[in-house]
Amino acid sequence: MSELERVRVWAEALLRLHLDPSWSFAFDNATRRAGLCNYTDRRITVSRHLAARFEDDEIHQILLHEVAHALAGPGTGHGPAWRALARGLGYEGGRTHDGPIADDRARWRGRCPNGHEFVRFRKPAKPLSCGQCARGFSTRHLIDWIDQRAA
Repeated sequence: MSELERVRVWAEALLRLHLDPSWSFAFDNATRRAGLCNYTDRRITVSRHLAARFEDDEIHQILLHEVAHALAGPGTGHGPAWRALARGLGYEGGRTHDGPIADDRARWRGRCPNGHEFVRFRKPAKPLSCGQCARGFSTRHLIDWIDQRAA
């Protein structure tokens, strides 16, 4: 697994190599997304929770992904300009990471009557049913949510 200080060193080296000195790096507390390019603050961030779970190569790819966003500029999204820059940097992934999320940090855990389990970081605003048990909403397959902080 990646040690956070090593990730910081890689990130700062990539920023120095590809971006002007106004850009900075930081860790954030995201639990689902791996990285973020903030154009307003000129900062690239990586989730400290996910960085601790990912292998070194995966972290490197996340950093390349975000540096490509910084180079492409706002409004380019994952379009052709971004893809060309990302490939040029050596990025090999897609638009989003497909690794694990920090589900151990999720506050809400749910289970359907058939035992399928779900996690949510925020309390669901309306009743949800299990999509594995029924294609549409089904009151027979309602998910029972438990607040992990209260448990």
